[in-house]
Amino acid sequence: MARLVIEGGKPLRGLVEISGAKNSALAIIVAAALATEGECVLDNIPQGSDIGTICLILQDLGVGVWFDDQERLHIRGSTLNKHQASYDLVRKMRASFYSAGLLLARMGKAEVPLPGGCAIGSRPVDYHIKGFSQMGADVSIEHGYMKAEASKLHGAQIYVNRASVGTTINLMIAASLTQGTTTLENAAKEPEVVDLAIFLNGMGAKVRGAGTESIRIEGVESLRGIEYSIIPDRIEAGTFLFAAAITGGEILIKSVVAEHLRVPIVKLEEAGVTIVRGDNELHVTAPNRLKPVDVETLPYPGFPTDLQQPLVASMCLAEGTSVVRETIFDRFRYVDELRRMGADIKIEQGTAIIRGVPQLTGAPVEITDLRAGAALAIAALAAEGRTELYGVEILDRGYEYFEDKLKKLGATIYREETNGPKKG
Repeated sequence: MARLVIEGGKPLRGLVEISGAKNSALAIIVAAALATEGECVLDNIPQGSDIGTICLILQDLGVGVWFDDQERLHIRGSTLNKHQASYDLVRKMRASFYSAGLLLARMGKAEVPLPGGCAIGSRPVDYHIKGFSQMGADVSIEHGYMKAEASKLHGAQIYVNRASVGTTINLMIAASLTQGTTTLENAAKEPEVVDLAIFLNGMGAKVRGAGTESIRIEGVESLRGIEYSIIPDRIEAGTFLFAAAITGGEILIKSVVAEHLRVPIVKLEEAGVTIVRGDNELHVTAPNRLKPVDVETLPYPGFPTDLQQPLVASMCLAEGTSVVRETIFDRFRYVDELRRMGADIKIEQGTAIIRGVPQLTGAPVEITDLRAGAALAIAALAAEGRTELYGVEILDRGYEYFEDKLKKLGATIYREETNGPKKG
């Protein structure tokens, strides 16, 4: 185990470069194994531990996966030869379940453990399973595995409950090689879904409507390998936006698509932050103290649930009361850790009521999930004194060179090995 130690109280200043989108990369890495001709070469792949996990899952299935000396990821799907995914690997994260769509499309059968991931409430894969069934697969749950088999998948008209991103992605992967046309109604509109569609079309798929509520996938017989570059990570960019905001800093964020962060930008401007949009960059200047804002998380293009925790952390020092309603997942477990730092937060029926305090103070805190880790780090950057963040390996799942990037912005932060949390 490891911990991050942060000495807070200094505004962030300087330039930060945003990495490739983790959530987009996970989907595209799996989809790349659909190609039976040539190999896919993927650029701008982040180096978080989730990426390593998905690569190991594919390798275990027989897929050729390797990084070259330019940090480009090569995927050769023609060697795929197994239909059962490793329990020890799949249990680590939700996105590993994308392997089910891949295996059904390529092998006609799949045995995939029900996935694990961050502790942010129940997130069953029922919607994925229902979609596979509608496409002609015979699906059962046995001994913790989803077992699915179809002599030949067929197109179907599928309603995606709750506009689920994971379901939309998994069914797009499966439908790309499926006979006939599959239509996904109430599909997720997230940029990562659009990125996947562009990638699939580059390989020879026929995907239309990505970014709208209705995605139409006309199945093709085979796909070929291509070179492709992943979009920037909007959640990482948003995390640094809030880090600058809570510390009263001034930073330049490079390699970012401003449109992907339209609502968070509007809310930060409402809080008093000045944000100047440039070509693939954002210049952020924060006041000494933020104004309170009210936010409700929603599917894209609404305020993203993955930035709810950094927002709440930022509002802990705002001058007034903020109200943040979470509508996607149950992800307020980290609030107790913010309270340890002096935050005044009350949770009522999926809503956080945050009364801004003049100061947070450093404390030993434990990371409960990936985005909570980012929120606690943000709070620590603004807190007086020393904060110890335990469970930093969770943070490593989704942020590339996190402490190095913060150091370049002037933060006092370093990593230590530890045997576990020691809370007072």
